[in-house]
Amino acid sequence: MRVREIGAAVIVAMITTSAATAADIGRSPYAYAAPAYAGYSWVGPYLGLTLGTQWGSVTNSSAKPFGVEGGVEGGYNWQSGQFVYGVEGDLQLSSAHDTFAGYQFQNPWFGTVRGRGGVAFNNILVFGTLGVAFGEGQVQLGGLTESTAHVGWTGGLGMEVGLTPNWSAKAEYLYVDLSDQHYFLTNVSNSFQSNILRLGVNYRF
Repeated sequence: MRVREIGAAVIVAMITTSAATAADIGRSPYAYAAPAYAGYSWVGPYLGLTLGTQWGSVTNSSAKPFGVEGGVEGGYNWQSGQFVYGVEGDLQLSSAHDTFAGYQFQNPWFGTVRGRGGVAFNNILVFGTLGVAFGEGQVQLGGLTESTAHVGWTGGLGMEVGLTPNWSAKAEYLYVDLSDQHYFLTNVSNSFQSNILRLGVNYRF
């Protein structure tokens, strides 16, 4: 729970800092990238890239996988006044791993399908997200490797800033819980809980 609180606190700090910076830039007569686009539109499909850090834990083990994650995402937004809502999916590769008692635990890839909703302040969008997560868990012992598919849930929050009418950048925290599956190598059920803190860039069509 503490790591989730830390992740959430980092995002809140980033949101506060970025909002203040955007406001300062908006007042500058020389700013181009962040005029607070009056009536900025978040509507439509988008594709993007993400890169960040993944850290977490494995049930029935003291392993705490840590590594870099990154991948692709896409979605669609609708907007009603200040309220923006939509769907988003992503697929990520991860280097997160850790070894405990001779067993190496990895979550080499994962993906999510989520609903997303938030409030837009012109070109600044603050949002929450919740949905389904899926991915691969992997256990290695000696020369043996066992891989199992996991399904679970994910939720998080973040902020996205419109840099131009088509391009935007975002900071996001996600908690990903890939539920228990039995592994023959460990002879117990293991699940992967991860914290994701990442940055991304999107292009809206």
